[in-house]
Amino acid sequence: MPDSARALAYHAEHARRYRDDLESLIRIPSVSSRAHPAGELRRSAEAVAALLAERGLERVDVLEVPGAHPYVYGERLRDPSAPTILLYAHHDVQPAGDEEAWTSPPFEPAERGGRLYGRGAADDKAGVVVHAAAVESWVRGGGELPLNVRVLIEGEEEIGSPHLRDFLRRHRSRLDADVLVLMDTGNVDTGLPCLTVALRGLVTMEVEVRALERALHSGIWGGPVPDPALALAAMLSALVRPDGSVSFLGGVEPARSLTEIERSGLARLPEARELFRSKAGMLQGVQLLGAGHPCATSWYRPSLTVDALQASTRDGARSVINSGAWARLGMRLVHGMSPSDIAEQLATALRRAAPWGVQVDLEVVELIAPWATDTTHPAFAAAWRALEKGYGREALAIGCGGSIGFVEAFAHELGGAPVLLIGVEDPRSNAHAEDESVDLADFEKATRSAIHLYAELANALRT
Repeated sequence: MPDSARALAYHAEHARRYRDDLESLIRIPSVSSRAHPAGELRRSAEAVAALLAERGLERVDVLEVPGAHPYVYGERLRDPSAPTILLYAHHDVQPAGDEEAWTSPPFEPAERGGRLYGRGAADDKAGVVVHAAAVESWVRGGGELPLNVRVLIEGEEEIGSPHLRDFLRRHRSRLDADVLVLMDTGNVDTGLPCLTVALRGLVTMEVEVRALERALHSGIWGGPVPDPALALAAMLSALVRPDGSVSFLGGVEPARSLTEIERSGLARLPEARELFRSKAGMLQGVQLLGAGHPCATSWYRPSLTVDALQASTRDGARSVINSGAWARLGMRLVHGMSPSDIAEQLATALRRAAPWGVQVDLEVVELIAPWATDTTHPAFAAAWRALEKGYGREALAIGCGGSIGFVEAFAHELGGAPVLLIGVEDPRSNAHAEDESVDLADFEKATRSAIHLYAELANALRT
């Protein structure tokens, strides 16, 4: 019979090897954005496939769909009567960004202060290794896995998973599972395990305002000739109220009632408003928006931000009325809001606020639906128990202000199986930014939790 105590002991004995696995993956610059070499994605996929096979997965394959970066699949299906789980992570990473802003080179892993630094350390190569390490700990330490396991490692999550639905449909027969364990989220603090139960959606829109055929001398023409940059500024300011809330959604913003588990998670959060300000790096005197706990605002309320804004450049600035101005907007949605409907409302609000008859061109760049899950399925109780055993602390249910497009795709395409969202990121991880890192203690705790999770799910889903 599989033995969780022996699996945990095996993990403890080989913890250094799993860290070495993570460092090896970090050294591969598997950046999925278009401007970077696609060959590194293939090298990364092959390295992940070799790792999964070495750690006990079977039928390991590098799988592709036309136009997509490679996926990696593996499985270990030994007991037809046992439940099956599908484990997900991704091996692609964000670009390094400003390499001079890194304390150590982005693709050379380095330990400082109990953290391992490197691009992908937290997002999401740690997730890949947690899955592999937990599987091996059961297979070689515990005697065998207590359930059946399928593993899918994506290669284009960081560019929005554009081919994921196609992939899931093409390979549907290899992906059936009773529970999905998607490891790409995080915890609100180091040492505090969290299960994400809601994600905000996203509408990304570009707006361009034009008034002139060419730029004009601001001294000669300024006054009677409208300034497109000022027009755009007026349009953007009309989208929010003085308290920062979105103005064009009506008097009451659409939002579902929080569940008891979500309310409990908020009540137990360690974050205070001043601590939140500090972690965000807010400058002295800048107002923190919203009432109550700031996490409640960022997780469960819609918001609007300006991702980019341009009329000219610093180097190209001169005394002119620019011919046009451009902005990219990001609108975060909560459960119950339709991305297409909100995109239409946003477009209407921008056009309505446009002054002086300026020309307005709009383009929808991205639509991601919000997501929330029903936590009454027994898989969630199993996950709470596993996280508490792995971390030694009671786990929290949290929301996430960000948007993860692949979650809804998995939930929809794979028949509505319950989705467990976990991860190893924390507020110091700097995912997507310079000096990305993972807390090494949490990396080990996450693997111990995964070992416990397989046993807990096996028991919960057999009954």
